[in-house]
Amino acid sequence: MIKQRKIELLAPAKNLECGIEAINHGADAVYIGAPRFGARVAAGNSLEDIATLVAHAHLYNARIYVTVNTILKEEELVETEAMIWDLYRAGVDALIVQDMGITRLNLPPIPLHASTQMDNRTPEKVRFLAEAGFRQVVLARELSLQDINHIHKVCPEVPLEIFVHGALCVSYSGQCYVSQACFGRSANRGECAQFCRLPFTLTDADGKVIVRDKHLLSLKDLNQSDILEELLDAGATSLKIEGRLKDVSYVKNVTAAYRQKLDAIFARRKEYVRASSGTCRYTFRPQLDKSFSRGFTHYFLHGRSEEIFSFDTPKSLGEEMGTMKEQRGNYLTVAGLKSFNNGDGVCYLDEQGRLQGFRINRVDGNKLYPAGEMPRIRPRTVLYRNFDQEFEKLLSRKSSERKIAVSLLLADTAFGFALTATDEDDNSVTLSFPYQKELARTPQADNLRTQLGKLGNTPFETCLPVGTNHHSSETGFDIEIHFSDNWFLPASIVAEWRRQIIEKLITVRRINYRQELAVWKPTAHPFPLSDTSHKPAASGTSLTYLGNVMNTRAASFYTDHGIASVAPAYEKQSVPGAVLMFCKHCLRYSMGWCPTYQKGRSPYREPYYLSGTDGKRFRLEFDCKNCQMKVYAE
Repeated sequence: MIKQRKIELLAPAKNLECGIEAINHGADAVYIGAPRFGARVAAGNSLEDIATLVAHAHLYNARIYVTVNTILKEEELVETEAMIWDLYRAGVDALIVQDMGITRLNLPPIPLHASTQMDNRTPEKVRFLAEAGFRQVVLARELSLQDINHIHKVCPEVPLEIFVHGALCVSYSGQCYVSQACFGRSANRGECAQFCRLPFTLTDADGKVIVRDKHLLSLKDLNQSDILEELLDAGATSLKIEGRLKDVSYVKNVTAAYRQKLDAIFARRKEYVRASSGTCRYTFRPQLDKSFSRGFTHYFLHGRSEEIFSFDTPKSLGEEMGTMKEQRGNYLTVAGLKSFNNGDGVCYLDEQGRLQGFRINRVDGNKLYPAGEMPRIRPRTVLYRNFDQEFEKLLSRKSSERKIAVSLLLADTAFGFALTATDEDDNSVTLSFPYQKELARTPQADNLRTQLGKLGNTPFETCLPVGTNHHSSETGFDIEIHFSDNWFLPASIVAEWRRQIIEKLITVRRINYRQELAVWKPTAHPFPLSDTSHKPAASGTSLTYLGNVMNTRAASFYTDHGIASVAPAYEKQSVPGAVLMFCKHCLRYSMGWCPTYQKGRSPYREPYYLSGTDGKRFRLEFDCKNCQMKVYAE
């Protein structure tokens, strides 16, 4: 017998609407910001909205995770503890956290997941977190397939959450302090100022300009949709879409695209099964290049490559449509295989490499009539569509239905009739209805099936193909009539019985939902100091500012695990000369000068400097031993 592993598609939600649509479009779980302390200041949600989302998700056996993944000030701990109890009472399935001080609060029996903000890169760190009590670990985005597989082999029982789509931070998550240093806005407290999306000029030690006014720290967006099977085989359990600030059309499109990809894999690979219930049917064809992206990359999943950065623009390019042929009067002609629509947004890179764009007023074949001033575009310039008017119209309406398979059995009894409903998860209910029997003049079975099958406004559907394991009869119907004679029942009576049985089945599904419980039992095994070879977070038995310790509860967590000296977080006490960013992305490699991978040699003298448009300057240091680039303030 094949040992099966449940695979979770985890979608983002900035609000209740996005969360509902993520579930409706196929998510097995949704992560959403808590009322406070959720690592996105602009994406907090009320307890009432979270409770509403929980009720909708649990109907489909989908889970709701709430992010409480900022580091916390001392005075915020009491409020955080009360909020966690409120979230538990609302039925939330787990919390995604960063601050170890949370583990020292009076917690309800709610599972904790270790946020990627904890900088989870090695098997030692993952094992430590699991032994400490964390039920799922979100790995760093920079890991390769080999890294993920190694962690899985060392920690086979630990569910591993892997990012598969969306925006990339250039610094290791949780190890970026440049926003705090420059703007007083801490990324570890949900206030990132998007420093890495700014333009910079790169100069050498002699002041020579290497690159001028380019977005040298801006990365493309992650897209692992074509290699999901490799991730599953490497040990990934939860596949996470980034985007808690994205709009609802993004959530619909991207969730649906990954749902279809995963379902196709599950159809071939029976050892992998989805983690929730129901089947989605869409009114549109999901296309990832129609949602916000800066271009796509696999990042470091297959090792280093030159396709990870987006130096020209930090904005969305969208889908490539063709090239500009010529301009004539008030229109331009396009050479390409895809057609534009009235109202589409078009963008392109001008001769200076700057992103420009216009809106289409009217399309006539391959002629585009721009709205407003006519843009000046060189022939053979590549044109992108970053807003598809027709696609957005489709997504602005109801674009998916998620239905749970159910079989219905109507039978006669000594006192009347009984109706049984059994769903795809083997929840079953039977209701008995005393009713006087009366023979019909014409055959009734088809009429009864038709009335019972009117489930359109419910979460259920019937009539699955023969051969499914959902109680289909030999006739191919999931609605069976077992009568000893041809009894007559009015349509209104059958409709009322159907309504009652569906309401009861919904109640039973909610009652039978299996919510994971986790009582936190603090342990005292040593913090894995060997895990810190990639960064100077700990030296001997001392933890530096990179431990992000903001409060005394977090400090006690580390001292209980063998750390003698715990430095305060950078946000609490700035550190002169501190490394502000730790980046796997390397500008020396991007320029072709990497001595390790490219055997390159730079014509410029180090150190190199990044200068912003505001005059701030940052020194770069290349740590080839650990294969990373460090950014320091000057």
